[in-house]
Amino acid sequence: MLIIGIAGGTGSGKTTVVNQIINELPNEEVGVISQDSYYNDLSHLTLPERKKVNFDHPKAIDFPLLEEHLTLLKDGKSIHQPVYSFLECNRTDEMIVIHPRKVLLVEGILIMTNPQIRAMFDIKIFVHADSDERLIRRLKRDINERGWNLNDTLDCYQNTLKPMHDQFIEPSKEYADIIIPNNKYNTVAVDIVRGIINEKLT
Repeated sequence: MLIIGIAGGTGSGKTTVVNQIINELPNEEVGVISQDSYYNDLSHLTLPERKKVNFDHPKAIDFPLLEEHLTLLKDGKSIHQPVYSFLECNRTDEMIVIHPRKVLLVEGILIMTNPQIRAMFDIKIFVHADSDERLIRRLKRDINERGWNLNDTLDCYQNTLKPMHDQFIEPSKEYADIIIPNNKYNTVAVDIVRGIINEKLT
């Protein structure tokens, strides 16, 4: 199994890059896992308490479970991946069965901050976009998809997202094998990655 880690700041376009990479690749041979599914279970907290949690700190991620699941997939075994709700700021009661694939893409803002997870990646990619572009994308997503209001999103960005990005996410860029500028569609970088995957598949 070829495991590819795709990191980058919030709103940098990681999901877009993932979709560009897997486009035209056989569905049955490529799988995707999102770090978002592995936020810690916060069922012991109320919703207002959960909304105050710093979800952009590495401690917010259940890295031991992610490592366990990646190991199982690498060993050819299926996993039951948690399902996360951004509206409830917590895991749901649902699970998704993920089967082993020849190629597995793991995407998330913090995946390269953890040494154990980082060591499992055969290829490490960092998606870069400037801070203004990332803020605009985050505003649109939080307001349109996650039910946040404008002031809450701006406060979160200023008080949490930007400091955490500067402290944890941006420094993890040094571990990347490939850095993809994603202020606009980057066909060359994506085609290079897709070419590497095709070589592995054949």
